[in-house]
Amino acid sequence: MTAPTPAAGHHDAEGRPADSAGQAWEGKSIPSHGFSGDTGLADAALLEAVAAAHDSPTDDTEVALLRQVAQARWLVPVVAVAAEVDDSGAHAVDTRSDMAAVTLTSPDGSRALPMFTSLESLAAWDASSRPVPVRAAAAAQAAISEECQVLVVDVASSHATVLRPSMLWALAQERAWEPSHRDPHVRAAVAAAVESEPEVTGHRVEAGEPAGAGVLRVVLALEPGLDAAHVGAVATRIGERIATDGETRARIDALTFALEAAR
Repeated sequence: MTAPTPAAGHHDAEGRPADSAGQAWEGKSIPSHGFSGDTGLADAALLEAVAAAHDSPTDDTEVALLRQVAQARWLVPVVAVAAEVDDSGAHAVDTRSDMAAVTLTSPDGSRALPMFTSLESLAAWDASSRPVPVRAAAAAQAAISEECQVLVVDVASSHATVLRPSMLWALAQERAWEPSHRDPHVRAAVAAAVESEPEVTGHRVEAGEPAGAGVLRVVLALEPGLDAAHVGAVATRIGERIATDGETRARIDALTFALEAAR
């Protein structure tokens, strides 16, 4: 990368053009973070995948979305936050500011990290924030460090889309995302949780409702004659076994049970 044009008047002790700290530009190497040619425009394939998942949240559209999300460049907004304030005069003055990532808080207290496909979509939300280009994995890892449960794509747009906790963790771990009912890890964990319940004669996992909420429904076939309290206890034990495995819990957004007669 070509070094920036030195500011007029700045030279080092030997008279060479230098930065404002007196460090010569000559011989300097400015590192690239992989976004040197970025124009701030959204990727067309990414926008298409976001719109498809927003308008019709199915297994296939969400898998396609996460595939595009994982390989895309994202813009995460940061803003200046006063770290030190001098209020000795008539007006308080910021004497030092730090840059901080922006998070959103919903009425129920859950937190989200917003990220944007383009400079245009970021400006539509807050033109004063500074865009920081990142990969999806870095955005997801930052969200987790900020105790966010979800990512929100293009929050001010007509295609604003929430990436659920299971998607967030998949991106942070840089692994492919699958709906929980199609995830081999989840299917194996559910089978292991059911195995020690003798009253359960069979089970299956399927997508729950509503569509796009990431609900895993575990359908249990039980021996006849069990009362409601017994059935509830069986489901509770199975749910607790699933929840104690952190990796499995990270792959499931919500869990419900359904019953059917044993065959």
